Amino acid sequence: MIRTSDRVNQLPGYPLAEIPAIKRRLLADGVDVIDMGAGDSDYPPPQPVIDALREALDDIRYHKYGFQQGLPEFRAACSAFVQHRFGHAFDPVKEILPLIGSKEGLSHLPLAVCNPGDVVLVPEPGYQAYIGGALLSGCEPRICGLRPENDFLLDWDSIPGDVLDRTGVVYLNYPNNPTAAVAPLEYLEKSVAICRKHGILLAYDNAYADITFDGYRAPSIFDVPGARNVAVEFLSLSKSYAMTGWRIGFAVGAAPLIGALKAVKSYVDTGPFLAIQKAGIVALERSEEFVAPIRAELGRRRDAGVAALRDAGFELESPKAAMYLWVPLPAGVASQPFATRAMLEHGAIVLPGAGFGPAGEGFFRVALTVSPERLVEGVERLGRALAGHSGGELARAP
Repeated sequence: MIRTSDRVNQLPGYPLAEIPAIKRRLLADGVDVIDMGAGDSDYPPPQPVIDALREALDDIRYHKYGFQQGLPEFRAACSAFVQHRFGHAFDPVKEILPLIGSKEGLSHLPLAVCNPGDVVLVPEPGYQAYIGGALLSGCEPRICGLRPENDFLLDWDSIPGDVLDRTGVVYLNYPNNPTAAVAPLEYLEKSVAICRKHGILLAYDNAYADITFDGYRAPSIFDVPGARNVAVEFLSLSKSYAMTGWRIGFAVGAAPLIGALKAVKSYVDTGPFLAIQKAGIVALERSEEFVAPIRAELGRRRDAGVAALRDAGFELESPKAAMYLWVPLPAGVASQPFATRAMLEHGAIVLPGAGFGPAGEGFFRVALTVSPERLVEGVERLGRALAGHSGGELARAP
């Protein structure tokens, strides 16, 4: 009997793993399901981006191996986007790396800069790619709980100095998934200073940089002086352009750091499909034109969802960014049984906070992936699920 590795056996359960199969069963049974679980938008990518992909598919050049170099024009578009959006210049050849979605770059990063036994600081609740990357690279994940009393910011003061000295990578993600928290520039300055002092690579996951509301503009980690020496920023086309399934993103950073990640990827993949890179150029070059309506629609959904949740008896603040609502549950209501009851008995899918790690317990996440009208209806079902909690045991998934 072949055994699985200790590293695989240490991986926690993935929060979305069972939901698709249960959703299919519910739909087959005729249930009207409102899916507010996965962060996967219900609107299409911009039509010019789709047209660019169609055109590229007819060109044999874009069906060849891209390797890590990829399309030079895509790298140039990434560099120009960072220059225009954040005001920072990066060499498109040496300091930009195309990714098969930012997720794979984030999870591969510890393989590039850490040795087995090094500490990786993992925010919790957080994106599971972080802890996955730490465990699969043989590192020691140190869970850093994100708590509402700290505005869901990683608490540097709670980490002992000897742990920081052993740390190879820290993941920071603002605007944040799942909490939708944002980080003040002063906090990022403190984070960079600590990383410089202890020789820690700061992996800055900025996938939601352009999903912002009420005039808020999310910063780049490179807005902090000195960050280039210790940080790699990860940007994604998935959320901003409704291109989640296309799997296209890029990493930005100093040449030695980008080169290390490139070396790892050379043994793992041959880069994103060139035709998608060609379409990605159109998205990046017309960024504000394409993102503005998506941002406006998500803002309408945020407002509808927050109002409906408050009417249903939940207490929450309206977030400044991201495409999620992070909703606290009343004391004594566990997130997994609540989410299971909402799904099985009311056809409303949300993600339990515990699915993002134990520090997420006491919350659930609503993704703004359905229309405002469906969102309101889904929240009304969540309210009924919460009211039903006092009537008996919560449902269990089959």
